[in-house]
Amino acid sequence: MILAVSLVVLLLTACETKAVNNDKKENKMKTIELTKADFLTKVMDYENNPKEWKYLGDKPAIIDFYASWCGPCKMVAPILEELAEEYDGQIYIYKVNTEEEQELAAMFGIRSIPSILFIPMEGQPQMAMGAMPKSSFKEAIDSVLLKK
Repeated sequence: MILAVSLVVLLLTACETKAVNNDKKENKMKTIELTKADFLTKVMDYENNPKEWKYLGDKPAIIDFYASWCGPCKMVAPILEELAEEYDGQIYIYKVNTEEEQELAAMFGIRSIPSILFIPMEGQPQMAMGAMPKSSFKEAIDSVLLKK
């Protein structure tokens, strides 16, 4: 009986320690879902300045225009999550659900998804269409956004 109680106490203590260790994970950046209101304050205020591209962010960015039902979008999503961690503090990776944010999709003329918008700090943004491998994303981030 004492052995059984000791074993239960040991197991509960081990589980509790493991849970505490999981709470100590670093908060790595994740992709950020954008609404129209967020877009107007973080990316571009096209309502007040419709004719000129003026990026409002403090770091280069990627915007993934996607839909939840899109197969290629589902393939790109984990790649973008990995890149958000790898480039944490250097770039923003935003996501725009084209089903929920139809005005944003229309503004950028999104006709196929995924469509990926690369936004450097200076100059015009560049659009890429279709799913890309991680290596292509890294190449675009390094050359277009970070100018390495």
